[in-house]
Amino acid sequence: MKRDLEAFTNHHYDLLVIGGGIYGTCIAWEATLRGLQVALVEKSDFGSATSANSLKIIHGGLRYLQYGDFKRMRESSREQATLMGIAPHLIHPLPILLPTYGHGLKGKEALLVALKLNDFISRNPMLYSGCDRDRLEKAQEYLPSGKVISRQQCLQLLPGIKAEGLTGAALFYDAQVYNSERLTLAFVRSAAEAGATVANYLQVTDFLLEGKKVKGVQVEDTLKGNQFEICAKAVINASGPWLNQVLGLLPTGKTEQTFAKAINLVLKHSLFPTHAVGLKSQPKHQNPNILAGQTSRMLFVVPWRNCSMLGTTYSLCPQTPDTLQVTETEIGQFLAEINQAYPPANLTREDVAFVHKGLLPQTSTNDAGEPLLAKHYRILNGSPNGWQGLFSVIGVKYTTARDVAQKAVDRLFYYWGHTPPPSCSAITPLHGGDISKINGFLQQAFNQYSPQLGRETIKSLVYNYGSAYQKILAEAEANTSDKVIAAQVRYAVRQEMAQTLADILLRRTELGSAGKPDAQTIQLCTTVAAQELGWDRNKVQQEIQQFEMQSNPSLAEV
Repeated sequence: MKRDLEAFTNHHYDLLVIGGGIYGTCIAWEATLRGLQVALVEKSDFGSATSANSLKIIHGGLRYLQYGDFKRMRESSREQATLMGIAPHLIHPLPILLPTYGHGLKGKEALLVALKLNDFISRNPMLYSGCDRDRLEKAQEYLPSGKVISRQQCLQLLPGIKAEGLTGAALFYDAQVYNSERLTLAFVRSAAEAGATVANYLQVTDFLLEGKKVKGVQVEDTLKGNQFEICAKAVINASGPWLNQVLGLLPTGKTEQTFAKAINLVLKHSLFPTHAVGLKSQPKHQNPNILAGQTSRMLFVVPWRNCSMLGTTYSLCPQTPDTLQVTETEIGQFLAEINQAYPPANLTREDVAFVHKGLLPQTSTNDAGEPLLAKHYRILNGSPNGWQGLFSVIGVKYTTARDVAQKAVDRLFYYWGHTPPPSCSAITPLHGGDISKINGFLQQAFNQYSPQLGRETIKSLVYNYGSAYQKILAEAEANTSDKVIAAQVRYAVRQEMAQTLADILLRRTELGSAGKPDAQTIQLCTTVAAQELGWDRNKVQQEIQQFEMQSNPSLAEV
């Protein structure tokens, strides 16, 4: 995958996609598989904004049962199975515990019924339109059925959990992304390998118009400053929180979608090493939409790479996506909320290794002035002023991005007056995902390479690169950890369009996404990147400073 900007000027594309987050990359992959000539541009790096801000969970449908939203249950369960099938190296089982207190609608008995219903819906292909049974069954091999456990078992698994009124816990399985940035990148690489022209650091600065029809865009290479035009029959705006800004480039084309700030924290250690745990915060408001009565907000502590992720807290956001920041006060309030829900945690600011931030579509606010998030995706034709050839996609979930992409491309074919060709993205492995049995594949890699490199290094390579992991080893000059890291840097630059140190540390490797790496690792990566990209001493210092800013995105209060 090469960053070839001249290729954009030599084609007239069927479709141009604006935005290299999970929705834009899924759309580019979907459209390319359907035979369209596709271009994809991203103003920063692929998956560098909201798509990187998550608890790394690919949700099934259990959480929608309390709302009686069976449609979303089916969608989420189907897409969970699909993603586990097409990217088995990146997505793995995640056991989740929900402690239960008392009886009735919120008790263990009611949750057992909910778990049984969830299993039935998620495992019954007859309930899914166009579901691939093999993919569904493949995912089921990894995700056991839900069950309830006793009070004593719960206390053993969750030491220090509030014991008063505890009756046990519900245990169910979701899926977790080992590296969400590389999952987004897998869609990019798959699209590029199938014929799409893709590039990061290309910002859309204007639309090309002919009357009321959009004919393409003008872009600026933010690395070097040159501008050029990209022509296309249709444009899909999948820019996420930049939706308003992109549509604002049209004459009287601005829309007023509002967004809420979402924050997740990565700790330096693990609170619960084997299970994700749902903790109830203090209720702040009533929710009339929940069938099971009033409930407090659920906070999750999720094990991830030998640490814990905490999420998620939401707030109103007057900032633009380009100026989005997280304050120390917000971090402190979030930690206090976790400590209140689970006092043994006793978390302080020093326990936080990384702060994730992003913006999600908001519909309104509740009586307490807190944001209410959008529940359903939207595919908008044109703009509020009727521009032809332009669509905008507003996504609400990482999990269902592929499904929304399929619907968006269908809509595009209908717009052209054509019957959409069948979609095969649900059954086509992504780059690195052509693996039939991930556990057997991993064991084979252990047998072949772990005597030289160790099991943790091999596991990291397989989980990040999948069936392509041996290409990294081929880049290494010797089987040592430093040589493998250097090989990953070279591979990121040569094959994965990494342009900055932050691209390498945060989004091509796992070296910096769970917390700042040590100085020796940063120096090694910088040295190799400088050789590959021709950085001088001043550029090296600038890259290190930019990485420091991106890896610690909080601000002190003024």
